[in-house]
Amino acid sequence: MGRKSVEAAGCMSGTSLDGVDAAVLVTDGTRIEGFGPSAYRAYSGAERAMIRAALGRWPGEDGVTEAAAAVEGAHAGVLADLPGDPVGFHGQTLAHEPGGRGTHQCGSGARLAAATGRTVVWDFRSGDVEAGGEGAPLAPVFHHACARWAGLGTCAFLNLGGVGNLTFVGPGPPEEALLAFDTGPANAPLDDLMAARGLGAFDEGGRLAASGAVAERVIERLLARGYFARMPPKSLDRDDFPGLAGEVAALSDADAAATLTAAAAACVAKGLGHLPSPPDRILVTGGGRLNPAMMAMIADLCAIPAVPVEEVGLDGDMLEAQAFAFLSVRVLNGMPISFPRTTGVPAAMAGGRVSRPSR
Repeated sequence: MGRKSVEAAGCMSGTSLDGVDAAVLVTDGTRIEGFGPSAYRAYSGAERAMIRAALGRWPGEDGVTEAAAAVEGAHAGVLADLPGDPVGFHGQTLAHEPGGRGTHQCGSGARLAAATGRTVVWDFRSGDVEAGGEGAPLAPVFHHACARWAGLGTCAFLNLGGVGNLTFVGPGPPEEALLAFDTGPANAPLDDLMAARGLGAFDEGGRLAASGAVAERVIERLLARGYFARMPPKSLDRDDFPGLAGEVAALSDADAAATLTAAAAACVAKGLGHLPSPPDRILVTGGGRLNPAMMAMIADLCAIPAVPVEEVGLDGDMLEAQAFAFLSVRVLNGMPISFPRTTGVPAAMAGGRVSRPSR
C-alpha cells in the first residue's frame, strides 16, 4: 500500500522471432493506472537469421554474442521513441531447460542501461529456475492485474505466441487466484513450416490452413506425449517438439498448415482440463489471435467463448511488453513476480536483476 505509480517501459522479443514489442504502462506494481504509447521494431532478415542460428545455445557458445548484440541493438532502437523508466527487458530466449541447464535469455541489461541511460530490470527467469521453478510463464501476475482493471470475473488468458500458455484467473490475490502453464506448441511449428517451404514468414489470415485437411493421426500422437498429462505448472522451450515437423513433412502445404494449426488448438483444449473450474471466457493474446483458422479451431474444441483481448479493451499486440513493464516495477518494489501455482517455484519470489546507467 502507498506505493507510487511510475511510467515504466517493457520490451518483449518472443519465440516467433519477428521483432521487438515495446510499450509503456503506468503502474505501482499492483494496479494498472494507465496505458502509454507503444512501438514495434521488426528484426531484419539478417538479424532474424543470426538469432535463429543461436537457438538452443548457451552463454559462451558460437553465435550467442552476435545474437545478443542484435537483440540489444533492436531494443535500444525501439526504446529511443518511447518514454518510461524503469525498463523491463526480457531479452531473447535461446534455451530453456528447467531442471537441467537452466534458462538462457540473451541480451545484457547492463549494456542496455548504458545505451539508453535508464534503469533496466532484466534476467527475470533465472532466479525462479535456480529455486526449482519452471521460470515460465511470467505474465500471469500481470494478467491478474488486467482482469481486475477490466472488471472481469473468472477468466483465462491464452497467449498464442511461438508456444501457447494459459493463465487461469480466479478470485482473490495473485498467490490464490492464479494457475498458469504452457499448453504446447502454437505458432512456432507453423511459422517454421512456412519459412522452410518458402511460403512466407507465417500463414497470413490462416488462409493456407483453412484450405487444407487435418491429419488427425498427427494430433493423436502429439497429445499422447507425456507433457500433456503432467499437472501444471509446467513450461516448454520453443523447440521441445522437434519431431512435429517430420510428422507433416509428407503432407501438402495446405494439409501441413491445417494440421499444425489444429495441433495448437488441440493443445489448448487439452490444457483446459487442468483448470480448477471452467473460465467464463478465454481472452486470447499474441499473434495467434489474428489467425481466424486457429481461433475457429480453438472455439470448436473448447466450447468456451474465445475472443481477442481487444474485446475487453486490452492490446493483444503489446500485452507481453506491458507485462514486463509491470514486472519491472514489482522487482524494484521487492514484490513477487512468480508463484508456486504459476511456475512451480517453492515460494513466491521477486527475482530479476537491476542495472542502472552510469551518471
